[in-house]
Order: sequence, then structure tokens, then C-alpha cells
Amino acid sequence: MDNLISSLESLTESVTSRLQEITYEELELFIEQRQQIIDEINVQKIQQSYTQEQFERLNRIVQNDTHILARMSTLKTEASNWLQQREQAKVRRNAYEAAYSPDSLLMDRRE
Repeated sequence: MDNLISSLESLTESVTSRLQEITYEELELFIEQRQQIIDEINVQKIQQSYTQEQFERLNRIVQNDTHILARMSTLKTEASNWLQQREQAKVRRNAYEAAYSPDSLLMDRRE
């Protein structure tokens, strides 16, 4: 179990050290890798319980979650803003596009 916790520590450290420049793809990969390690830890926990040292190491890892969640929230807000801007641009573009049939004729009466 110590090896798994060490892997989790190094993975978490690698992400938190460059958290401000990490992309959402890298963050998604981190979450997937982290979940695999956590699943393995949970399987081993059934066979043996945590020692005090292991418990403290896991708590230190969990303390980084607030920073990671904050970055995830920032990325979510950026994506939401981008989608809103795209939708507004689409609405503006549609307002200027002609809403007529290209095969139609315009008839004008002289008075």
C-alpha cells in the first residue's frame, strides 16, 4: 500500500506544481489515473487497515484537493464564457444573414 500512496503523492505533486498552466485534458488524465490508484488502495484497505503514517500521508494528499477543485472550477467558468460568446456571435451573425429564398423574385409596383 505504501507504493500506491507514493504513486499518488508523486502524481498529485506533479499536478499541483504546475496547476495554473495545466490544461483540462491533462487534468482529466490526472483524475483518471488518480481514481485507478485510489481504487487499488481501497482494495488493499480491505485486506489491511491504514497505519497512522499512511493515514497522515493520505490526509496531506487530500489537502491539495481544494486547489485542484479551484482550478477545475476556473476551467469550467472559462469554457462556459467561451460557449456564451460563441452563442452571442451566432445570434449576431444570424441577424445579418438574409432570410429570403435565393430563387424568389421581387416585384415592385410603379405608381
